[in-house]
Amino acid sequence: MIQHSGPISGIAAHSDRYVATAGYDNQVILWNQASGEALGRSLHDHLANNCVFSPDGRYLVSSSSDYTARLWSIPDLSLIAVLNDHADDVEMSAFHPEKELIATAARDFKVRLYDFSGTLLSTFEGHKADVVSVQWTSNDEIVSLSDDGDIKKWSLAAGGLIEDVDLGGAEQTDAAIVGPDGTLYAGNDLGELVIVSASETTAVDAHEAGIKRLLLNPREMLLVTLSYDGTMRIWDLAKATPECVDATALPIDVWPRASAFAGGSRLVFGTFGATYRTYDYAAKQWQDEMVPATGGINGVCVQEDSVITVGDSGTVRKDGGVLAEMGSLCNFITPTNGTLVTGGQLGDVFDATDGRVLHHHSAPLNCGISFIKDGEEHLAIGSYSGDALIFRWAGDTLEHLFDAKLHANAIKGLAVSAGVLFSTCSDRSIAWHRIADFSEIHRENTAHDRVANGGVSLGNGRFATVGRDLTLRVWDADHGCRTIRPPIKRSIRCIAATSDGTIVAIGTYDGHIVRYDANTLELIAVNRPTAAGISAMTFHSGRNQFLASSYDGEVYEIPAEHA
Repeated sequence: MIQHSGPISGIAAHSDRYVATAGYDNQVILWNQASGEALGRSLHDHLANNCVFSPDGRYLVSSSSDYTARLWSIPDLSLIAVLNDHADDVEMSAFHPEKELIATAARDFKVRLYDFSGTLLSTFEGHKADVVSVQWTSNDEIVSLSDDGDIKKWSLAAGGLIEDVDLGGAEQTDAAIVGPDGTLYAGNDLGELVIVSASETTAVDAHEAGIKRLLLNPREMLLVTLSYDGTMRIWDLAKATPECVDATALPIDVWPRASAFAGGSRLVFGTFGATYRTYDYAAKQWQDEMVPATGGINGVCVQEDSVITVGDSGTVRKDGGVLAEMGSLCNFITPTNGTLVTGGQLGDVFDATDGRVLHHHSAPLNCGISFIKDGEEHLAIGSYSGDALIFRWAGDTLEHLFDAKLHANAIKGLAVSAGVLFSTCSDRSIAWHRIADFSEIHRENTAHDRVANGGVSLGNGRFATVGRDLTLRVWDADHGCRTIRPPIKRSIRCIAATSDGTIVAIGTYDGHIVRYDANTLELIAVNRPTAAGISAMTFHSGRNQFLASSYDGEVYEIPAEHA
């Protein structure tokens, strides 16, 4: 049976005939829209991030973390061209509405233009962060959005940049789309829908949390907003001010980053499961569809001598057996106060032993760390909003104290040493905060050249970090840094260290595990137990092993000792 084994990160539809999905299992799958039957699949060498049909439905272009976009024929999914030249992940590609041209958005800060043979025609430079979306507008112009919220317009005729779009001081923008009349719609982290027309810029309070995806149906003058508040809203753009005509809760397995207009009055959505979901906006009803869970693991920890995991399905496992069901995707699992805490997509903090919701945050949760303050056990949980949720244990009760704003963007990792709470962020920054009062000690705004994906304590106020820039960096107690470039070709996802901080291990998105002496930075060994990505790592002191969880659903054991 053809289906996904990892989250569906991109989805597209053509008329009422086809749906295409791109997944974190490297697969691109073509589906019969009427029956939901899988018609065929193709593969990338790494995560498939997005896909889109050509206007006539004869072609599909997919974008991948293997640094390529690939052009396929429909319906046989035969490979026509590979769009190379990117130096980092390709997040999105877009067909020209009339010409045989494709624009790509990549995390190397660049927008590129190709023809259907895969020949690079132009490279547009000017963004200062990862380019995450690209769209064609009228007059052979391209609009691109980068991770820092910058929106730029490029012209084929001018051969470069023609405008930096001013959003009137709006907060961080994560989604943007342009209407046929040139009006730009953007969604920001405050949940506002920002509308930039030729005459004015206005903002509409649209959601209770950040807007992560916008869809436009120009024929019906409808705009769809998807948010991390767990809702979708549909807006009538025919009004002087956009009017919300439908609001619905997203099923807990829907990923708000992936949606598309399909045939009739249907919308299709990517999920954290094996297949996609469908919503009929005329009937205001989700279709009754079975979406099988996938087995990918996102978090691993050790409690006493047991190995605990959690992942896309929200199933918490103890030594392989089911411990509890959270019911939604979880990103981490943390031992604390003799129990386990987890959380993820919904923003809920769960008791991982029984699925009880202990607290709710307005944005998804990414990571957690337990620490002692004033003789009491505390817990910090990092969120997509840049807040660290600070808790204290009062006996068996977890009390939420406050949210500490550590970063402006998603917190990717937390670590503790010598009275310091250390954090890494998707905007490349890292920060040191005093546990005593959570005041800031020091910040490195460009600690990495790309996303700072994780950090770990090495003891005595020392930390190590990894990033999408393919580097391992060791930070001393005075914030000095030593940098090494491991012998890898794909982004580093995670890091762990032995209990004494003498050996660090890093895991990559293509399944490599690299170990280093944390003091000398000498290479110890390189292993590749899987072709799937390493999602998380921890150290098992009882076994003297690193445990590496993978998106393939396995946990791999790597010895800690020197070779």
